Amino acid sequence: MTQDAQPSPDDAPARAGQPSPNAAPPPAAGGYPTAPPPTWHADPAPAGMSAGRQPWPTPSPAPVPPPPADAVRRTTRVDPVPGTPFGVVQLAVPPVVAGTAVGALVAGIGSILVALLVALFGLLGARDGWGALAGGAFAVPSALAGLAAVLLGVIGRRQVNRPAPPPAVRFTGRGLAVAGIGCGAAGLGVTVLAFAAALIASLA
Repeated sequence: MTQDAQPSPDDAPARAGQPSPNAAPPPAAGGYPTAPPPTWHADPAPAGMSAGRQPWPTPSPAPVPPPPADAVRRTTRVDPVPGTPFGVVQLAVPPVVAGTAVGALVAGIGSILVALLVALFGLLGARDGWGALAGGAFAVPSALAGLAAVLLGVIGRRQVNRPAPPPAVRFTGRGLAVAGIGCGAAGLGVTVLAFAAALIASLA
């Protein structure tokens, strides 16, 4: 007794007049068969990550190495840059001589030198009558230089005494500022005395 063969699922659509899903597509009009559509397969997720799109873990920044021991300048602080193996190094800034202190000393010495010219020309020209005029011409720049020396010396002392924590620049030159103030005051005094002497000698 024979048994009838059971129809396969692939044959059922064919018998119903529909093409089988596994069958090749019919040839094109030119007579050449078309290639089947490509099949996409999802790549497996890497180890330690679940399927789907997930960001990779951010690696922790490497520790910043210490500065070399033979560095030219002393290092005050090292700030690491997040996400990178680099760091920002803050170097110790050497102290700088205040320019106002140097200017005060130069102006004070110049005031004294010009004051000596006031006395020289004032006394030499006292008999001829032009001593007071020449002394007054030199007395004006001498007095201005003396005043500038005193003002610059005061400003220089304030800059030196101002606290400057790192990494700010620290100023030095307190002695120069004090010397500039003294020279400026001396130049003013010599200028006044020399011009007064030249004026009295011209009028006598």
